[in-house]
Amino acid sequence: MGVVTTDDRTPGDDRTQDDRTPGDRTQDDRTPGDGRTQDGRTQDDRTPGGRAPGDRTPGDRTPGGRGSGDRVPKQDRSRATRQRLLAAAVACLAERGWAGSTVSVVAERAGVSRGAAQHHFPTREDLFTAAVEYVAEERSEALRALFPQGATGDRRAVVTALVGLYTGPLFRAALHLWVAASNEEQLRPRVTELEARVGRESHRIAVELLGADESAPGVRETVQGLLDMARGLGLANLLTDDAGRRERVVAQWAGLLDDTLG
Repeated sequence: MGVVTTDDRTPGDDRTQDDRTPGDRTQDDRTPGDGRTQDGRTQDDRTPGGRAPGDRTPGDRTPGGRGSGDRVPKQDRSRATRQRLLAAAVACLAERGWAGSTVSVVAERAGVSRGAAQHHFPTREDLFTAAVEYVAEERSEALRALFPQGATGDRRAVVTALVGLYTGPLFRAALHLWVAASNEEQLRPRVTELEARVGRESHRIAVELLGADESAPGVRETVQGLLDMARGLGLANLLTDDAGRRERVVAQWAGLLDDTLG
């Protein structure tokens, strides 16, 4: 008589899920801000595909297993390593000379292993001739960039820029390489070929920027004399700062070129 069965329960007794009154919320009734998912985010934090912003599925990954923004192409890494080695080789050659510039020293300065250096440049001669040629090409591009319109009426500016090619670390590095080549039979033919190639390119750029007509008598020799003078100023600058005298010589040569080239 005093026992109440499950079916006889009155309001206020223990209620089944279906009898709950408004205000009792099930898991499905939770409003944003109530109970969160296992990763701490509400359903409203998730995208229609069921992922929170920033979540990545296996389909978002590259074949190598890393996110698309994490991977640097192998070719780009190889090119960057090569350029670091070339820059380090020029710096070492300018600072230490040929005797002090070993492949190991260059590799350490470039921050790569000796094996990586030899992968790119099998021999010491390969490394240093490539280094000087690489920087010579970079300097030539920089020279062209100073005069993007080609020939200019300001010949003094052109002479100053050309002389600058022979007064920086590149010329110092190249000089050490030339001295080594005079004593190293294996190195000599390669440096001779390199110097001839760099010389032709320098001459061609000088003719272009000066607006010189080499078909006129004496013009070719005048341009070559300018480059020889620039090399001599570079040699003089190795031991002392020759900037003052160099400026006067540059001004004189600019005047001579105006008289000769018209």
